[in-house]
Amino acid sequence: MNSKDLSELIKLAITEDIGDGDHSSISCIPEKTSGQAHLLIKDQGILAGTKVAMLVFHQIDPALELEVFFEDGANIKNGDIAFIVSGKVLSILQSERLVLNFMQRMSGIATTTNKYVRKLEGLKTKVLDTRKTTPGLRVFEKMAVKTGGGENHRMGLFDMIMLKDNHIEFAGGIRKAINSTHIYLESIGKNLRIEIEARNLSEIKEILETGRINRIMLDNFTLNDTHKAIELINGKYETESSGGITLETIRDYAECGVDYISVGALTHRIHSLDMSLKAIN
Repeated sequence: MNSKDLSELIKLAITEDIGDGDHSSISCIPEKTSGQAHLLIKDQGILAGTKVAMLVFHQIDPALELEVFFEDGANIKNGDIAFIVSGKVLSILQSERLVLNFMQRMSGIATTTNKYVRKLEGLKTKVLDTRKTTPGLRVFEKMAVKTGGGENHRMGLFDMIMLKDNHIEFAGGIRKAINSTHIYLESIGKNLRIEIEARNLSEIKEILETGRINRIMLDNFTLNDTHKAIELINGKYETESSGGITLETIRDYAECGVDYISVGALTHRIHSLDMSLKAIN
């Protein structure tokens, strides 16, 4: 997503929060008052969202100035100062909650992702996010996954074909789903990558017989069946494990030899990092 699209999403967030004015600030702070505030870290983890915070500040008031001490991806701890913002106090106050909302959640996602990534050190397997994101905030949450060292799966329904169990059922089976997909893609002139979900070893065999896909998702496979599936696929297609894989089990699945492991918890079961934007006297 380009900077223009990001700006439009931030504009929506500003409109939602400020409405017809920040009456709390306007009622007691003189219009021309200048000041500074710093972002105080009150937790431990991976910082994310600094660049988004800059976009928020500058969209509210291009004259606001930031002095950044920790960039996105940095390890942060309680007591660290991530940045100082200087300028018109009314603008700083209008930006405060939006900046915190983005940065706390994004930093939480980056921190959670990094925990999973570190579990896979020394292995080829990559950690993927999913579409289990907050509506309207997907781009920011996927940015945070990247900051934490993970990889992005598809952005939405438009940039990759993913044939899941319901697609297969409604299409009339694996072979029909794959064949229909190729006919469709040819008719619209698109060359999208195709991933298909398998629920058991029998479906793996049928997918291998049909072919013409790029990746096979092993959905809710046991470790034993994952080993067997990897042997059957034998490197012919990319592989992805998915479904109920936790921080405690992710390395076991990776050691089976899968290329990717997708984890919905990266974006929908996270602890936002605690931080505050505090005035500097």
